[in-house]
Amino acid sequence: MYRNYKIIVNTAAGRRRYMQYLVPFVLASDIVDRYDIWINTHNGADIEFFKMLAKKYPKINLCWQPDGIVDGNKSINAFYRDCTQENAIYFKLDDDIVWMEPNAIQKMVDFRIDNPQYFLVTPLVINNSLSTYLLQIRGKITLRKYCKSSPTHSLLWKSGEFATALHEWFIEKYLSTDKYPSLYVGKQEMGMTRFSINAILWFGAEMKKTQGIIPGDDEEFLSCIYPTSHGMSNCWNGDAIMAHFAFFTQRHLLDKAGILERYGAFIASRKNERFYPYYTEIQGILSEIATNEKHLMSQPSPYRKPTVAPKPSRTIKDAMTKFMQKSVQPLAKTIRNQIHKTETFIIK
Repeated sequence: MYRNYKIIVNTAAGRRRYMQYLVPFVLASDIVDRYDIWINTHNGADIEFFKMLAKKYPKINLCWQPDGIVDGNKSINAFYRDCTQENAIYFKLDDDIVWMEPNAIQKMVDFRIDNPQYFLVTPLVINNSLSTYLLQIRGKITLRKYCKSSPTHSLLWKSGEFATALHEWFIEKYLSTDKYPSLYVGKQEMGMTRFSINAILWFGAEMKKTQGIIPGDDEEFLSCIYPTSHGMSNCWNGDAIMAHFAFFTQRHLLDKAGILERYGAFIASRKNERFYPYYTEIQGILSEIATNEKHLMSQPSPYRKPTVAPKPSRTIKDAMTKFMQKSVQPLAKTIRNQIHKTETFIIK
């Protein structure tokens, strides 16, 4: 318990290539009572990784998909049913949060408790469209062109080129130099807008009002529909920073640029940090997984896969539409690449 609340962190899992960096930060936080890992994957090696973590660390609790079916993001909503304990604060972290500042979890929990009027609170997240917009407006980052506020901005959210430049800017200027506190922007309220819920905190008592039933897109419902319909807003704690690796549209280019490895190298160099012993132990677990990966990947999934409805027969109109879309893809890609060339969004 911390300040009369049970602190429960959860992550929809997930991919071990990212969580090798996230898990040590969570385990190193003394205020976390439990770390729920939502098993939302068919990948046998990843599942074994989570089982080994739970066996080694009592704080980790494995949560299995309640309906026994896994279908990517579509099967995540069922996990919220168990996030309604009245005396608890829940802190949901994406599996590809690959770095957070020391004491970030405690800072966010304190902010949550001290600001009960908001439905969700979130830290300042590197590689989150609205967080980047906030950094732009507050003069912490300078882009060649002004970018509008949008959770799915074509540059701030979608572009792998931009995400690469953003991570490099953060790593080189602020992370490796320990100057990231100079990016703090304080408290920033927001309302009637969707935002990427890479890292969010809510009160179990408030979530209980929904009975943990999250309809449709969880991000749209939690960040926009529910708070707006109840006259509430959300809020950034811009004095706590985390780094989010990638949206799916960015992943290929970020992998090509070796961004994940750069965060990994930084974490491996911080031998005096509280998370470091956990990091080294988890690297050992990863080595065991790698040795048995072929066998683990051949194991049957504990879950059913969704039933795929047969595709309706295509009409001539459908065929023509698909042909036209395929025909213009090369031109659209060329135009997009020109728009998103590095020189159009040089970061200062």
